[in-house]
Amino acid sequence: MLLPIIVTAFVAVVVTALLGLVLIPWLRKLKFGQTILDIGPIWHKKDKQGTPTMGGMMFIIGTVAALTAGVILLTLDGTLGADTVAQKDLFGLIAAVGAAFFFGFIGFLDDFIKVKKKQNEGLTPMQKIILQVLVIAAYFTARYLSGDTNTVIKFPFIGDLDLWYFYYIIMGLAILYIVNAVNLTDGLDGLCSSVTFVYCIIFAIISGILGYAGFTLLSVAAAGGCLGFLIWNWHPAKVFMGDTGSMFFGGIVAMTGVGMHVEVLMVIAAAVYIWEALTVLIQMTYFKLTHGKRLFRMTPIHHSFEMRGWKEQKIVIVFSLIGAVFGTVSILLVNGL
Repeated sequence: MLLPIIVTAFVAVVVTALLGLVLIPWLRKLKFGQTILDIGPIWHKKDKQGTPTMGGMMFIIGTVAALTAGVILLTLDGTLGADTVAQKDLFGLIAAVGAAFFFGFIGFLDDFIKVKKKQNEGLTPMQKIILQVLVIAAYFTARYLSGDTNTVIKFPFIGDLDLWYFYYIIMGLAILYIVNAVNLTDGLDGLCSSVTFVYCIIFAIISGILGYAGFTLLSVAAAGGCLGFLIWNWHPAKVFMGDTGSMFFGGIVAMTGVGMHVEVLMVIAAAVYIWEALTVLIQMTYFKLTHGKRLFRMTPIHHSFEMRGWKEQKIVIVFSLIGAVFGTVSILLVNGL
């Protein structure tokens, strides 16, 4: 199992990093630059306006290429596909990657409309939600038809709760929330890719402990993609991932947890994303109830820290460390499932 992991990580980092040499100049040539919102920090317009976006294509290709290499190696040594359990692991992996890819495609459509119209409004919020719900419905349908009818939520050291068919509604909403929460986290150079790198390392460990070989490779591939992308995305960023990348990562984050039926551990490990999105919801609610007053200086919350004078690099490091702390808690809770 060690060799496939090493190969997967290596391929993900190298392919993603090398694609930057080709893709970034190409995006510049096409003038696929980021349009910065007026409601964001005013210095972003000066520092980030016009930076190539849709760079998420780099790590999507890198992640898929690396995962393919890893799966081939695992199949050759009989780890995947050798028995019923392994076959379910492989199918669950395919369904998870497929869902993440289509979330990324929704993001690609959003980005493409933005760059063509030279504005920060692509798909409408309702259009994105409808498309995301369709992807979630397709994912659960595929999983159900494959024989995975498990509707139990496992609470570490407490017990199991069977939600019956309500599981699909509740977890569908959870996936929808997390995908968009990861998208909201992509607001500073290197923030989303760094936090996601930490999350993927955590879930590589969790999946390894639980014996999900396929999901271990997926987590390692995505982590490698994050590292390869950070070469270009660390402050000052040469390229942004765009919704193309953040929604793909959102799919990876959600599908690793739901795919392995460790939903509670997923929620704990995804604390940074959940916090980011929650501050937006709280701000909007407070704004409406108080007729224009704001609880935070700016949301998502990383912008509030910017307004307080924190450097982007400091925010990225602190948020990643917070993710590591909550991720460690998730790892410690694995034995309680």
